[in-house]
Amino acid sequence: MDQNEMKRQAAEAALEYVEVGTYIGVGTGSTANLFIDALATVKGKIEGTVASSVATAERLKSHGIPVFELNEVDGLSVYVDGADEANPNLQLIKGGGGALTREKIVAAASKRFICIADDTKLVDVLGTFPLPIEVIPMARSFIAREIVKLGGDPYLREGFTTDNGNLILDVHGLHINQPDVLEGTLNNIPGIVTNGIFSKQRAEVGLFGSTDGLKVLKPYEH
Repeated sequence: MDQNEMKRQAAEAALEYVEVGTYIGVGTGSTANLFIDALATVKGKIEGTVASSVATAERLKSHGIPVFELNEVDGLSVYVDGADEANPNLQLIKGGGGALTREKIVAAASKRFICIADDTKLVDVLGTFPLPIEVIPMARSFIAREIVKLGGDPYLREGFTTDNGNLILDVHGLHINQPDVLEGTLNNIPGIVTNGIFSKQRAEVGLFGSTDGLKVLKPYEH
């Protein structure tokens, strides 16, 4: 089984968490795209979706799945999205696709967050995957200097602008032992819109495809 099939395994398993007659949030990225394809087979079950990016909205619409703005709905029953890294507590690094801010908003607006990925994304400590940070353009250099003080090595994501009109700094060299602490520290730096650590908005359930079958991680039961 290749990595794409492992992602598909997790994406299709997430259909179990889709509640009839509700609005759901949908993430961004390759695994989220596979979930959208699977969701198309049961699209009549739900009232509609809220997308975390323009690309996701377009893919949902291409399947005839209704897409609403978050301001148009009272709330979301579930948010389904992938991750770039996940630790055993389902604290995540997200934002490889650059949609981290909208992803964090939609996750916060949802009653449940289901993370879908292949098991290569499971790590003991976050930070091998560069941490994406969305920044206001005028603050880019200032923020980069502040990140260096924290031990990170920031690189501008060249030729990329977020759906919000901002820039992404990808921070290398971090060993994130306390994701909740670093998430708050970074978000307190003026000019940072948000960062790709999902600790406050961590996943409630992790579905990880593997060559040995689906792995289900529920850290809150421990």
